[in-house]
Amino acid sequence: MTSRPLVVRIRNWVGDVILGLPALRLLESHGYAPHIVARGRWAPALLAGYDWPVQIQPAEFGAKLHQLRELRAACRRLDPGFDRRENALLLPVSFSSALEMRLAGLRAVGVAKEGRSPLLARALPWRTEGHEALRYWDVARRFLRSDAQIPADIDFKVAPAGAETAARLLAAAGIDGPFIVICPFAAGRAARADRPEKKWPAFGEFARLAPQRLGLPLVIYPGPGEHEEARALYPQAAVIEGSDLAVYAALLQRAALVVANDTGPAHLAAAVGRPLISVLGPTDAPRWAPWGTRTHVLQKLGNGATTATTTVWPDAEEGLALARRLLGGSS
Repeated sequence: MTSRPLVVRIRNWVGDVILGLPALRLLESHGYAPHIVARGRWAPALLAGYDWPVQIQPAEFGAKLHQLRELRAACRRLDPGFDRRENALLLPVSFSSALEMRLAGLRAVGVAKEGRSPLLARALPWRTEGHEALRYWDVARRFLRSDAQIPADIDFKVAPAGAETAARLLAAAGIDGPFIVICPFAAGRAARADRPEKKWPAFGEFARLAPQRLGLPLVIYPGPGEHEEARALYPQAAVIEGSDLAVYAALLQRAALVVANDTGPAHLAAAVGRPLISVLGPTDAPRWAPWGTRTHVLQKLGNGATTATTTVWPDAEEGLALARRLLGGSS
C-alpha cells in the first residue's frame, strides 16, 4: 500500500520536535508519509534517521507560501486524491501557521487556538493538562480518529552516518570506554512571570568533582558558539568538536549517563534511551520533563508544592549521589 503524503508543520524548538516524534510515528503507522516543514535549520540533522523529507521554512511570507504551494504540487503528483482530503497537520498553535497553510491551498488540521479555527479544515480541542508530548500525541490521534496510547519511550532513530562520526570523534578524543555526557548550556528562560534562568548553578562544581567521584570521564558537545565557553567553564570535560544534532544523538546514545539542564539535548538523551539526570529548577516538570522511562528528574520543590513555583536548585552533592546510584545499575 502506498503511503499518503501529509504536510506536517513541526514546532520551532529541538525539545518540542523530539516530544512530537511519537505523534509523527503514529501518523506513519496509519499509512501517512510525513513531509516535514520546519523553521529550525537544525531539523534535517535531527531527523536524519527518519525517511521523512524535511524542508526549512524561509523567513519571508511570500517565500513561505511559494514553498508550501510547491510542496502541495509535489504531493499531488504522489497522490491524485491529495486535494480531496485533509492533507496537512499543524503542531504549532500560531495563527500565522494556519494562515500560511490556507493561502497555500492546503486543508490543514490543527488545534483551535489564536482565533484560527476558520482557517482550518478541522479544528481540534487543545489538551490543557498533562505533558507536552501528550498534547502533540492528542493532535495526531484526533486527526486519525484513533484512541491509541502514547508509548512510554520515544525510541529515537539515530542516523548511521551520525553514529560513524560520533565513534570517530570519541576515538580522536581518547574516549574508549564508558563516559558521562554533560549538557550544561540552556537557552531561554522559564515560562514564568519572573523568567528565571534554567541553568543549574552547581553544574561547575558537579563537573569538577564528577570524574574522581564517579570514576568516568566527562564529555561535552557544545552547540554553535559555545566551544570556548565550554573549555573555560568545564576544563574537566573532553570537548568534542562540531555542532551537528545527528552526531549529538549518537554521542548521547553511547553514554553511560547524561546530566543535563532543561534543554533540547536532555530531551534527545531521553529519546535515545540513555539514563538521564534532568536537573530542573524553575521548570514545570509534569509538563516539560524529558519523556522516557530512564529519565530521572532532579528538582527541589518548596513548601509542599507539586510544581516549581519558586526556584530552589539542588546542590552538586545531590547530583553526584543520584549519578552514583544510576551508574551502579545502568551498565
